[in-house]
Amino acid sequence: MIVPSVPGIVTTDDIAATADSIARLQLANGMIEWFPGGHADPWNHVETAMALATAGRLAEAEQAYQWLINIQLDNGAWHNYYVANGIEDSKYDTNCVAYFATGVWHHYLVTGDRGFLEHCWPTMDRAIDFVLGLQKPRGEVIWAQRANGEPWSYALLTGSSSISHSLRCASLVAAELDFDRAHWIDARDRLVDVIANQPDAFEPKDRWAMDWYYPVLTGAITGDDAVKRMTEGWDTFAMVDTGIRCVFDRPWVTAAETCECALAQLAAGDTNRALKLFTWAQVLRDTDGGYFTGIVMPEQVHFPADERSAYTAAAVILAADALEGANPTSGLFTNHH
Repeated sequence: MIVPSVPGIVTTDDIAATADSIARLQLANGMIEWFPGGHADPWNHVETAMALATAGRLAEAEQAYQWLINIQLDNGAWHNYYVANGIEDSKYDTNCVAYFATGVWHHYLVTGDRGFLEHCWPTMDRAIDFVLGLQKPRGEVIWAQRANGEPWSYALLTGSSSISHSLRCASLVAAELDFDRAHWIDARDRLVDVIANQPDAFEPKDRWAMDWYYPVLTGAITGDDAVKRMTEGWDTFAMVDTGIRCVFDRPWVTAAETCECALAQLAAGDTNRALKLFTWAQVLRDTDGGYFTGIVMPEQVHFPADERSAYTAAAVILAADALEGANPTSGLFTNHH
């Protein structure tokens, strides 16, 4: 495992500095805040742990996973948002809960540490059971449940796409540890079928870029269909020489979505566009290696205000790893065969 670089764009020292900007946001209990004094959610928290491991910061990454293990609820879930002194939002987001499995498999690809898998297994097993408890018969997964046990009435395409990838990772962990979880594979197959063939199963969110590229990023849509989807959405969401709009009707570009879209372009086989996107994202790099969350064009004003977010830095590191293609983790979001 080597610290990634992208020749002509970022060096290994640049990536190490970006990882340092994430590590500085980790609290003593292992939680990684979005920004100083901010909140944390399990999805972005895992993303930052993955980035830390990719950059060789294994101790900090494992402390991040341990925080989630320590605070898992009896029902297998986590609350949506945590702050340093408690809970900010008590609902359970199914995508956030499932994502623990993606992080666990990623960490195993980095380290080859079977003991880590064994340590995380009970937590992951309970988390996936919680998520599948909110899967509807045709396959989509309800996006959240209130703390009182009442589920929302609809599913989200981005969230369900990410869950499909987490189910794949969870199944790989189960196979590695010789646990029979065939029903996880069946659940993923049904979910992928809905994503690919029944778009009406999801609450309409066409305004958001993530609904465009996430089915490709997560391997729910592959092959020629992935190429077609990425091509069709490009003019809607890409601002040339700037990045990916978070919503198609506003000139708001974020580095995280630009780098995530670069991963989706790689998954669809378009390395040139992926490199362009990664290059454009560097306009949001700060001098110490951190990344501003977004920018409003043409004013070139950072938003929100001067926020620099840990999850944005994490997306940059994971995209760099995929672009370089030299590590066991490099294909996690781009090679879905």
